Amino acid sequence: MQTFSNQEKLKHLFSLPVIVAALGYFVDIYDLLLFGIVRVPSLKDLGLNPDISGTLIMNCQMFGLLLGGILWGVLGDKKGRLSVLFGSIIVYSLANIACGFLPQFPMDDKTTVYALLRFIAGIGLAGELGAGITLVSESLPKELRAIGTSIVAGFGLMGAVVAQLSVELAGSWTTAYFIGGTLGLLLLFLRVGVVESGIYKDIEKESNVSKGNFISFFTNGERLLRYLKCIAIGLPTWFCIGILAVMANQFAPALGIQDIVPGKAIMWGYVGISIGDFASGFISHALSSRKKAILYMMLFTVVGVILLLYGGTNSENMYYFYCAWLGLGTGYWAMFVTVAAEQFGTNIRSTATTTIPNMVRGLVPLMLMGFDFFKKGSGVIVAATIIGLIAFILGIYSTLTIKETHNKDLDFIE
Repeated sequence: MQTFSNQEKLKHLFSLPVIVAALGYFVDIYDLLLFGIVRVPSLKDLGLNPDISGTLIMNCQMFGLLLGGILWGVLGDKKGRLSVLFGSIIVYSLANIACGFLPQFPMDDKTTVYALLRFIAGIGLAGELGAGITLVSESLPKELRAIGTSIVAGFGLMGAVVAQLSVELAGSWTTAYFIGGTLGLLLLFLRVGVVESGIYKDIEKESNVSKGNFISFFTNGERLLRYLKCIAIGLPTWFCIGILAVMANQFAPALGIQDIVPGKAIMWGYVGISIGDFASGFISHALSSRKKAILYMMLFTVVGVILLLYGGTNSENMYYFYCAWLGLGTGYWAMFVTVAAEQFGTNIRSTATTTIPNMVRGLVPLMLMGFDFFKKGSGVIVAATIIGLIAFILGIYSTLTIKETHNKDLDFIE
């Protein structure tokens, strides 16, 4: 194993690819979660139902993430990691600026327009994390890979906190959209100096290597199983955010709480996730294991979910406390995406790393459908319990059975 001096570590960990990927993910998370934060006030201002229209619009954004993940992932393997870093941010930045002009749109069906803009934003947002983590994973020495990707995700996830604070300080959801879009466009200038991954350059001109073949995940049983396990590992994260945080207001009556603000629940959840993501890389590094780090954090999250739903949560602040707890536990998101990058060869690595987290996000509508189905007859607590059980059982099983990738050399092809 190669050893580095502290100066060499800092040089690698704060190199331009890491800084740009971290800033990009910061803007990505800001824009990704902004609708969840402004869902209620924006839809009320537009004269729409926050629950009915809100679910439709959220599902459209998540469907956009699903399609965008495939688009940008394939592009990243065929044309290079940088093509995605530039293209995706232009798409979602312009879509978010357009959302700020929604009150001025001369159309009666604001739900459809809002849903279309969030769908376009979702397509753009899908490319940021996968391309950034792929570039950083291939640029850093394998001994520092976990810490580097944790820095990217840990800093990037603070975008959720800034999004909530922007809404509160600006006093206007439209201004928050303008801020997000402008930040994205400004970030484009920083990306000019970033160079392509050396590992990707080695296979870029090899015509005999199949690059960005999304179908290849489904033509080999062992590869498909790896792919599905990677997706399952991420499910608990979006169960906690997509249901327990974004839909937090629906839990208030069942818990005897007067009101819970989803935006604040999301913010505190991401405060925890940001800290957890910073920590996860160091935990993995100390344990010399990706799997152990993810498993321990996942089990910590299970305890938090049980306490939140059945531990006598009876105040708004206590709910936010548990959201932060769940965020801290599900702060293995960077490690989960790093594992995805390490599982697959250079020729399909961007496709895997970009599609896998977006497959997880794309399954949120399915989780919401299940949640809505079960809550009709059993209430929100039981409904959340059922969906949570499915997510955590799949996540824990996949973590236990997937191959360990700590210190794995990434210079290989499928």
